[in-house]
Amino acid sequence: MYSKVFLFFMVGSIGFAQQIKDSLAINEPKENNKKFNFKQLIIPTVLIGYGVIGIESDGLKFINSGIKEEVNENIDQKITIDDFSQYAPAASVYALNAFGIKGKHNFKDRTIILATSYLLMSSTVLSLKSITKVERPDGSAFNSFPSGHTATAFAGAEFLWQEYKDVSVWYGISGYIVAAGTGAFRIYNDKHWLTDVVAGAGIGILSTKVAYWLHPFIQKTIFNSKETNSTTAMTPFYNGNQFGVGFLRRF
Repeated sequence: MYSKVFLFFMVGSIGFAQQIKDSLAINEPKENNKKFNFKQLIIPTVLIGYGVIGIESDGLKFINSGIKEEVNENIDQKITIDDFSQYAPAASVYALNAFGIKGKHNFKDRTIILATSYLLMSSTVLSLKSITKVERPDGSAFNSFPSGHTATAFAGAEFLWQEYKDVSVWYGISGYIVAAGTGAFRIYNDKHWLTDVVAGAGIGILSTKVAYWLHPFIQKTIFNSKETNSTTAMTPFYNGNQFGVGFLRRF
């Protein structure tokens, strides 16, 4: 029972704490929100640190194994909803805009931010997978750490939070709930250890935060041109087994 509670609420509660902490800064001037704030690094750093320590820690490995055993004993059929839910938070930003609920940035700027986040996230995930070579719980491969699905989901959840926290905090909270569920299903499907999922969450959150901090510089140095009626964006993605680049163009 303990392992189930630990699994389903640890990542979700940390994400919820992130929203409560950040919501205290909602009324700050927008220009201040764009500046680097080391305090915002605390939660993602703790999450990543937990995952990294878990690679060698016997205590955390014991927790990982206990959760795996309980999942294997009580789960008869796998559910692969995590292959789709990982993209739901980020897709929600574009869906909300399509329905007339405007976020913080226009189409071009938010797409640049998301592309930057996904680039940072996917590069980090792929690098760590190739370096750590942790075996997956089901023994299918040695690229378990960190969870790419979870990193993608939490990058999108932080993206949703940043774009819509001034409209309603519930948009961001719902995104984090979906992201936490994605991480839980990665363990449920015997594809990742808890430490993989927690580290993936931290990487996803941190990647999006850094993308927002970098955006003014990127906008000024790379995209400093007159606006046209068309917008093009290339977004890298990684789903845990495959990676690629999505192409998006608006006329």
